[in-house]
Amino acid sequence: MTDLPTRDAILEFVKSSDTPVGKREIAKAFGVRGDQRRDLRALLSDMADDGVLDLGPGRKVHEGGGLPRVAVLRVTHVEDGAIFAVPDNWDHADPPPRVRVREQRGGGKRARQAALGEGDRLLARIEETGRGYSGHVMKRIGRAAEDMLGILRRDASGWYLQPTDKKIRKTVPVSDAGGANDGELVLARTEGRKASVTERLGDPFAPKSISLIAIHAKGIPNVFSEEVLEQAERAAEMPLGEGREDLRHLDIITIDPADARDHDDALWVEAKEEGGWHAIVAIADVSYYVRPGTALDRQARKRGNSVYFPDRVVPMLPEALSAGACSIVEHHDRAVMACHLDVAPDGSLSGWRFTRAVIRCAANIAYEAAADYPGIEAMWACWRALFEARQRREPLELELPERRIELDEQGRVAGIGLRERLDAHRMVEDYMIAANVAAAKALEAKRSPVVYRAHETPSAEKIDALREYLKTLDIPFAKGQVVRPAMFAKVLDNIDDPLLREQVSLEVLRSQTQAYYGTDNLGHFGLSLASYAHFTSPIRRYSDTLVHRALVRAYRLGEGGLTAGEIDELSMISEHISQTERRAMEAERDTIDRYVAAYLSEREGEVVTARVTGVTRHGLFATVDGVGGDGLLPMRALGQDYYEFDETSRTITGERSGESFTLGQRLELRLAEANPVTGGLRFERLEGDAPAPAPRHGRKKPAQGRTGKGAARKGKVANSGRKKAGRKRGKS
Repeated sequence: MTDLPTRDAILEFVKSSDTPVGKREIAKAFGVRGDQRRDLRALLSDMADDGVLDLGPGRKVHEGGGLPRVAVLRVTHVEDGAIFAVPDNWDHADPPPRVRVREQRGGGKRARQAALGEGDRLLARIEETGRGYSGHVMKRIGRAAEDMLGILRRDASGWYLQPTDKKIRKTVPVSDAGGANDGELVLARTEGRKASVTERLGDPFAPKSISLIAIHAKGIPNVFSEEVLEQAERAAEMPLGEGREDLRHLDIITIDPADARDHDDALWVEAKEEGGWHAIVAIADVSYYVRPGTALDRQARKRGNSVYFPDRVVPMLPEALSAGACSIVEHHDRAVMACHLDVAPDGSLSGWRFTRAVIRCAANIAYEAAADYPGIEAMWACWRALFEARQRREPLELELPERRIELDEQGRVAGIGLRERLDAHRMVEDYMIAANVAAAKALEAKRSPVVYRAHETPSAEKIDALREYLKTLDIPFAKGQVVRPAMFAKVLDNIDDPLLREQVSLEVLRSQTQAYYGTDNLGHFGLSLASYAHFTSPIRRYSDTLVHRALVRAYRLGEGGLTAGEIDELSMISEHISQTERRAMEAERDTIDRYVAAYLSEREGEVVTARVTGVTRHGLFATVDGVGGDGLLPMRALGQDYYEFDETSRTITGERSGESFTLGQRLELRLAEANPVTGGLRFERLEGDAPAPAPRHGRKKPAQGRTGKGAARKGKVANSGRKKAGRKRGKS
């Protein structure tokens, strides 16, 4: 009797078959007959349960790559109340799929208190839906051992870990210091209530260590394997390829920051005799060098994007490509994807085409030099038309200051300023937007798959919350109308006070949904565009590489096009790179906060002017004027009064003194602490600023803190120095 085939043999047969395979074909190929057919069916069913095979329609069998019907999941994050997880064990080359966790309803107060959080593990029944995977909780499992970044400390009781994450306020006992010294930055494996040091990372306060904290804390891959480096070097030496459109006679230029580490986009524009302009947006041809399925490609997909810190870049591609063959350097021939745009006199796009081309950049110029650079008058004229067309669309325009960290030669913070916003920035941005729109529409014309940059309309709940906030400022925001970006612009245009306008702009930003990558065209609300894809930065964004490959495939532009396998996985890949983008944003933001805290640590004890950026039942969050950095003024430090928090108006008011705190308010505060390791700041009020409690004679004792639904909107906190009273009236 013939033995049943092994799992590996079945999988190899399914993968290598040129025709659709069913159970009958598998049985015939391996000589399975009689009663063994039943055993074969059971084996195939087990393989499907494990996610190794998919039993598709028409009894056909396909290679798996999805999830088994029951799987152990690990929660990665909670977003707007929704819980998302990934498989706890995933040994495929592709990124793990994201699962929306569905918790059972009910269960009372205890169940709600035990809500799933980041890092929790669970056994779930997996269901594939039209928009991805859903996981229905069957059983909660203990948290897995996980890595934690922190500062190793020692006291009389022994070693302990001080976490670098400011959200974790408790220290963790350390059972094994691994030879590290007191005060070292370490990576530790936590199991249960103790940790053991697994890696020593050195002095956390040394120059250039600050970004290293974020890299390790967020799990950002920052080391390329030898195989990937070798592939990148070989790719960089490839000839530019035949059949490219030769654009080397054009004076194409790049316009970037003066300290740009790479140049992946270039511009050229000429006026047409009949009116309008012919513009070329030339983008590094990454898809030519990075081919699907290679180790180089798998690493780029895993990283998802480059991550930019004040002192370093963690690139998506090795330097041989990112700063070498793919960087558009002046006076060197470079392979590009050229987007030819026909721009009408009114700034609308009347046509476009895409080619693989070769260019020779005439100059790399800085933004600051673009206004006076000779020979680009047509570029400026065309941009003014594009800008007018943009204004007619009425997109969401939020002018929020962007901090810039200035480092000295040793890597220490020399100063913190604001990035200047020039017309050259706007010009380059509008040309890139035009090329991105053209890429999306060109792919749609070929009915090709598209990785869209989606930005959905804000939810009704967020709009209602913004409306309630604006009502406290006596700013009207009509109800019941279709939500459009122009509505927010109208609100901001009617605010004369620049400080208030900045604060309202921040609240408008908080009301928006987060942009992401996906295969469904949901439009881009913020830019007021119906179709939008990212095409212009393939050196640093994997999404753009996918769009390039789709164009190569759709328009038959040569090698390196989107493969059938990639098309099947586009939704999963889009989800993955959306997550890596969020990870990069968090790492960059946390690093800026740590640099700001390092800069302010020398001013501990000084009085600073700070603007209130958040009002919660725990106290006030404030940002130091001209510097940034978010710090907490705890409720208990406000003064000896009963303070009431109102969520609708986002205010805290003293019941006796009538003293009120609200968003945007400026306060003189003492900087009590600035922690470069966590990036956290802590403020104190100046002596004499905090009002003394009013006499209580004849006054009714304040009502005790509410519970249930009402407590979510209002809470009272007693700051009279009596701990019991404080606890009675709410959290502090």
